[in-house]
Amino acid sequence: MITLDLSILESLKKIVGAKEVLTSQEDLIPYSFDGTAALKALPACVVFAHTTVHVSAILELATQHKIPVVTRGSGTGLSGGSLPSQGCIVLCTAKMNQILEVDANNLTIEVEPGVTTLAIAEAAEAVGLFYPPDPGSMKISTIGGNVAENSGGLRGLKYGVTRNYVMGLEVVLPSGEVCQMGNKCVKDVAGYSLKDLFIGSEGTLGVITKVLLRLIPKPQAKQTMVATFSRMDQAAEAVSAIISAKIIPCTLEFLDRTTIHCVEDFAKIGLPLDCEALLLIETDGHPAVVADEAQKMESICHEFECNEIRVAKDEEEANKLASARRSAFSALARLSPTTILEDATVPRSELGHMIRFVSSIAAKHRLQVGTFGHMGDGNLHPTFLTDERNEDEMHRIELAFEEIFREAIRVGGTITGEHGIGMAKKRFLPEFAGSAQMRILREVRRSLDPHGILNPGKMFD
Repeated sequence: MITLDLSILESLKKIVGAKEVLTSQEDLIPYSFDGTAALKALPACVVFAHTTVHVSAILELATQHKIPVVTRGSGTGLSGGSLPSQGCIVLCTAKMNQILEVDANNLTIEVEPGVTTLAIAEAAEAVGLFYPPDPGSMKISTIGGNVAENSGGLRGLKYGVTRNYVMGLEVVLPSGEVCQMGNKCVKDVAGYSLKDLFIGSEGTLGVITKVLLRLIPKPQAKQTMVATFSRMDQAAEAVSAIISAKIIPCTLEFLDRTTIHCVEDFAKIGLPLDCEALLLIETDGHPAVVADEAQKMESICHEFECNEIRVAKDEEEANKLASARRSAFSALARLSPTTILEDATVPRSELGHMIRFVSSIAAKHRLQVGTFGHMGDGNLHPTFLTDERNEDEMHRIELAFEEIFREAIRVGGTITGEHGIGMAKKRFLPEFAGSAQMRILREVRRSLDPHGILNPGKMFD
């Protein structure tokens, strides 16, 4: 464990107060890892900021002394983006958790970075509005992390990802300067869209201290159903047919057999177990459109020989079915000491091939895998069940993911749809991005953070 000079620690305590600086090893352990399996490191200290002024002073001090800073919210990330680096300050924004304004006239909400995604959704709903992004960790993930990772969620097919709802940001640069980007205007094309540079930047360019989000009217109605299939290919073909029929449902998710059994054992909501694939489908909007789309999607599923279609009879059952999909990761995690959830996205036309490829790679390397994800937008989450103490099996998992990511790139896909690069995937980024894009990424990062203090070692070296 690397410690900071006492003078630095005293300076940090003067900025935020002595109680907001953690230095003992016991206190630091919870901040030594995030949601990524088998990766951890102790920081030199953890500092809790309460205001933009705190963040600015901390970054100015860190730049002056060339101390690395890793920003952290709730630590739910799945690519190692908030893992501490040696001797770093973990700058935790979880206590910056105020909803600053809900503006129903302009359909916006302004919040601090530590506000949870669920709290934003509930604040919007309280005034009859809707915040669509819904990452699986929405009950505890914070909006600062959502913006930094450009998080997705179950409703991404129809409504898009976090980027589609960010209208403005307040960001503190490594120098300590505070930069305001964007506003409540629906149209604004003055200069470069700098806010978009910081969305998905994984804490490598600046620290987000305020977020202005776009809200939309709440859908009038929704219909939720579950369709089961004897073969995964049938489910994938049904998804392609639904999209080809010019239907864009709110949610179009899938679970494979392993995941279905784990979720049912965990949630006990009566999911059918005699199938190889399950689609969770939800349509929302005007009641007449919802009824029409639901009927058409039911017909399409029957065309592809689905075993059964179960339509939620009320809001309570619909919420149970949606929560079953959200619990997939937690359910699979009960089977083994270590659960490695990954993220690869391919064009929808390649879904059937990619699902078969994941299964064949798992068999080739003698691994247990459960696959689920956002089938409507081609985003797969192959999840390997293992024990990180088994070095041989962990090596085989590494080889398996290498083949999966390379195949995703080969068929025109991407190495991450919503989890980010972080530590876990940075070795695959040059192959995906190419030399010209990598040069631009490095130049942008160097121009904003010339001393390399922000989240070093993440995305690329």
